[in-house]
Amino acid sequence: MSFDVDVTRRVGETQVSARFSGSGLIVLFGPSGAGKTSVLNMVAGLLTPERGHVRIGAETLFDAAAINVPPERRRLGYVFQDSRLFPHLRVRENLRYGHRLARSEDRWMDYDDTVRLLDIAHLLDRWPKGLSGGEARRVAIGRALLSGPRALLLDEPLSFLDRARREEVLHVIERIRDTLKLPILYVTHDEREVERLATQIIEVG
Repeated sequence: MSFDVDVTRRVGETQVSARFSGSGLIVLFGPSGAGKTSVLNMVAGLLTPERGHVRIGAETLFDAAAINVPPERRRLGYVFQDSRLFPHLRVRENLRYGHRLARSEDRWMDYDDTVRLLDIAHLLDRWPKGLSGGEARRVAIGRALLSGPRALLLDEPLSFLDRARREEVLHVIERIRDTLKLPILYVTHDEREVERLATQIIEVG
């Protein structure tokens, strides 16, 4: 499974463009305000490009001429900067929400395997408000994996974390990249993350 993306859209006063293809962990790298998250949102279907295409594997998700698959049908696991866990659900139910989103034929990650991979068994009965930033990111990644994604989209997943929590999340992302071999599109402006994680770097802005 690999990305094939060529998109352009004006966002405010900025013309945002990106063109890349490949698998592994692709980093969208550049300064704040360059349009990295806008590219991620175009891939996710949350923003519509003015031209170009978005393909993952053999499926075209967007083509300016004729195709625009809705976000909920793109099978992309999106992890936002702020995690966006449901505050009224314990960690266990946040994870199961992701599992319920997936059609049975699209589910490739087992609930128990996800909990083990992310080392979050001790968090299952906790409420989101009681989680550290790193714990919340790991739970959000778990919910995304359980939705049966063909790829992960990670928007600055280490932002606002202290050094210890950053290391926790970095280990998780490395395991997903190296063990699951799941394609990842990753937004950052931090060169240390690029050096450690990237299999391909796309500069935006």
